[in-house]
Amino acid sequence: MTDLENLKHGRTDLPVEDLILRRWSPRAFEAKTVSDSDLATLFTAASWAASSYNEQPWRFLVGRQGEETWNRILHSLTPANQGWAKGAPVVYAAIVKKTFSHNGSPNRVAVHDVGAACATISLQATALGMHTHGMAGFDGQVLRQSFGIPEDYDPVSCWALGYLGSPDTLAENFRNTELQPRTRKPLDAFVFTEWERALKL
Repeated sequence: MTDLENLKHGRTDLPVEDLILRRWSPRAFEAKTVSDSDLATLFTAASWAASSYNEQPWRFLVGRQGEETWNRILHSLTPANQGWAKGAPVVYAAIVKKTFSHNGSPNRVAVHDVGAACATISLQATALGMHTHGMAGFDGQVLRQSFGIPEDYDPVSCWALGYLGSPDTLAENFRNTELQPRTRKPLDAFVFTEWERALKL
C-alpha cells in the first residue's frame, strides 16, 4: 500500500471488512493499461449484484484511453471532471433500464440496483489493486445522443477506473482534496429507530 493509500485507508474499531475500508475515490490515475481479464472480472462482479426480480437493469458503456468510446464519454463530463478524468485509462458510463423486461412496468428501484452494481465494481477494483471514481457531473443528453441510447434507458453516472497515480498531476484544488484524510458521519446521524431518533448501538 502506498503512503497515500495508507492515508486514505478507512479507520474504525468495528470489524468492517478491510476491502471496504480500502475503497476510495481518487482523481489521480497512473497511465497503466487495465487488462481485458481485469475488465471482464470487474463487470462479472457487477453481474452478481442484487436486483429486483433479478432484472439486472444495468448497462455499461466502457472506453479505454485512445478509443472513440473513451473520447465520447469524456466529452460528456463537466469541464472540471474532464480536467482530471482525462488521466484515467478507463472511463465508463452506467445506464439504467427503467422498466421490467417481463411485463414492461416501471422499475422504481432500478437506479438503486445499478448503484449496487457500481458499488460491487468498486469493491472488485479495490481487490485488484485499482480504484474507481464515480461522477454525477456529466451531461446525460450528450451521452444519449452520442451513443443512441433508447428512451427506456437513462444514463445514471460516469466513472473513472485505473491504478492510483500521483496527486502532483492534479490541479491544486483537487490535489489538496486528494491528500486530505477521509471522514464519515457517525451512525447516529443516519441510523434511526424513529425519524431523527438515533438507534443506540
